[in-house]
Amino acid sequence: MQVLLGKHWHHLPVNEVVELLESNVPGGLDIFEVKHRQERFGHNVLTPKKGRHPVVRFLLQFHNPLLYILLVASAITFVIKDWVDAVAIFAVVLVNAIFGFIQESKAEKAIEALARTISTVATVIRTGRTQRISASDLVPGDLVTLQAGDRVPADLRLVESRDLQVSESALTGESLPVQKEANRIVAHDAGLADRKNMAYTSTLVTYGQAMGVVIAIGDTTEIGLISQLISTARELETPLTRKITRFGHILLYAILGLASVAF
Repeated sequence: MQVLLGKHWHHLPVNEVVELLESNVPGGLDIFEVKHRQERFGHNVLTPKKGRHPVVRFLLQFHNPLLYILLVASAITFVIKDWVDAVAIFAVVLVNAIFGFIQESKAEKAIEALARTISTVATVIRTGRTQRISASDLVPGDLVTLQAGDRVPADLRLVESRDLQVSESALTGESLPVQKEANRIVAHDAGLADRKNMAYTSTLVTYGQAMGVVIAIGDTTEIGLISQLISTARELETPLTRKITRFGHILLYAILGLASVAF
């Protein structure tokens, strides 16, 4: 089953998808199979990023050669009782740190927002009964029904559809709702926007009805992969930032040299 979760589900016919996932249409999974799969695959939630403590993130905003120079200059002017210059220099450094801290906090909130997109309620068919459950309890192979106004709770391969339209702007940037067709077979190398027989986590059903089988949950969903990319992204170092860093080091050495001569 773990290997199957990486398949090109959009390229397979419905009956083969159901067979590979050992699901049951139209009855759905039984409660014992659901518990077994929850133990195996976990819950349908995104793994939270282990971020730095806010105090640490704020202090790291001062980790820059140019800021070291300004902090030392502020301290020296304070010692020689040049209060106005000392306060002005430190205020510049502090404002810069505050803006950097705010920008970094916004990035972390973006990851948290992605996690909240799958914290919803799902309509699922289990042991032949339709019930409303938390989306976090979904497992691969579950049968989920969709109707207008629903947020898709997991990545689904559509089994049945009737005039289904889904807004995928949160995932693909497509401004208009996309018409979905359960019986369509899509090329295995088709992009997300061209997979007309799939419905993805966090997208919104704007029209019609459908039923789909869960093919991915949590971190293995498309929105989960995006969340992982954001959380593991390194800070971009551009040629300009490299030049500024190099200039900061040169300036630091020059000031230390001149200070030594002056002393």
